[in-house]
Amino acid sequence: MPNANRSLSWVVGLSLFPLAVVLLSGCQCCKTPAAADKSATAAKPAAVVAAPTVPAAPAMPRATLRINAGLSSSVTDSEGNVWLADQGFADGETIERPDLQIANTKNPVIYRSERYSMTAYSWAVPNGKYVVKLHFAETYDGITAPGERVFSFNVEGHEFKNFDVWAKTGGALRAYVETVNVDVTDGKLDITFTPQVQNPQINGIEIIPAS
Repeated sequence: MPNANRSLSWVVGLSLFPLAVVLLSGCQCCKTPAAADKSATAAKPAAVVAAPTVPAAPAMPRATLRINAGLSSSVTDSEGNVWLADQGFADGETIERPDLQIANTKNPVIYRSERYSMTAYSWAVPNGKYVVKLHFAETYDGITAPGERVFSFNVEGHEFKNFDVWAKTGGALRAYVETVNVDVTDGKLDITFTPQVQNPQINGIEIIPAS
């Protein structure tokens, strides 16, 4: 009889084993989706926050500039335009001749002072198109004929060679204006002067914004 009980216990245990396997499998299946959800939540990328927009810096205003070369103070011309005192030149010398009578102009005061023996002029301006006016008059009494003062100059890449004020005007004490259209792309207007005979000279510079 004890052997029969032992056999019965073995049979019952054997029949319960598949049920235990099924129950354990069911528990694992129930846990798998939760684990997957947790993994998916951890892998979700963080939200990207857009950087604040920085407003662009306002453009520099373009204004007309007038320089009276060689003059130590500003002056106002016959049309009410203010000409600033001499500035912007790299080097050279200045002189004022306040009593001269200048022909071919309504504004002789511009030509009664000059800068001479200079090599360069530069002025910071916003990029864009400009009309540059260079004012000349031969006022040195040591120059008495054409060919006695000859020089070249370059305005933003525009070359003027063998420039002779006397030859341009037909004599001394006569105003002459050279007009150049330029396009500034590097934030400054540059003029260079190269001597040939005697020294370069200039009486005034105008930088006027163009459309």
